[in-house]
Amino acid sequence: MTGRKRTDVQASIDKAKVLIEALPYIKTFAGKTVVIKYGGAAMTDGALKRSVALDVILMRCVGMHPVVVHGGGPEISRAMERAGLRPTFISGFRVTDRETMKIVEMVMVGQINQELVALINSSGGSAVGLSGKDGGLIRAKKSGPATAAEPSADPVVSEVDLGFVGEVVAVDERVLLALERDGFTPVVAPTGVDEAGVTYNINADLAAGAIASALRAEKLIFLTDTDGILDKDDALLPTLNRQKVEQLIADGVISGGMLPKVRACLTALDNGVGKTHIVNGTIPHALLLEFFTSEGVGTEIVG
Repeated sequence: MTGRKRTDVQASIDKAKVLIEALPYIKTFAGKTVVIKYGGAAMTDGALKRSVALDVILMRCVGMHPVVVHGGGPEISRAMERAGLRPTFISGFRVTDRETMKIVEMVMVGQINQELVALINSSGGSAVGLSGKDGGLIRAKKSGPATAAEPSADPVVSEVDLGFVGEVVAVDERVLLALERDGFTPVVAPTGVDEAGVTYNINADLAAGAIASALRAEKLIFLTDTDGILDKDDALLPTLNRQKVEQLIADGVISGGMLPKVRACLTALDNGVGKTHIVNGTIPHALLLEFFTSEGVGTEIVG
């Protein structure tokens, strides 16, 4: 056997070893539902988008039941600016008037959702796009006013009506289960509807947590642009429990956009979800690393 052929054989053996090492994890998660909140750079970088799509397809091929919930904040803001509207955020929530709600549906449901579905399907998967309105998937109600404070020596605190921003009242998981049963991967745009048929903009992190809770998912994973939850010295915290999370929130270490993710994790754990994770979606194939390796990536929040 020539040196070249030996090298080729060794490379094949190394690939086989990787598959064998993943086998226990594949057996563990076969038949289990996992909810993935898809956001950050992984939604805008072409190579990362394809990486996530292939990860989702592979998960389905080995018997897992992935459900993808996506955001779309930056794209919505850009569309608003093109329409001459100024994006406004209070306590991390987008103020959503009637015109903004039309843009939210157009961008999130009509554009981002369909692009992601098309990418998964063209890469060999079988995805179906949904909004929270389809099949009554997400029933919502209008959120209460948000508290805004003007920064000053004596800050003035006021309550602001967020408009068509909603919170999840209930998730009817039947449509998701039907798609899973027939071999499809649901891709959900987080809008919701109330009993009167009014449509609301739902925070994607909170929607993902509510869907994971309704499905009693084995895992809930958030793809972000950071390595996970970092301490005050920017060191990764690999595992946290509720007590430590609450302390980090009180200390201001967990704040801003990370706060709804962490709150969604805690709520999901309270409702029977096995484990929750916040991982760096800028790492290619971060989902496979999290599910099928012993090290994993990011921060795990446990009950």
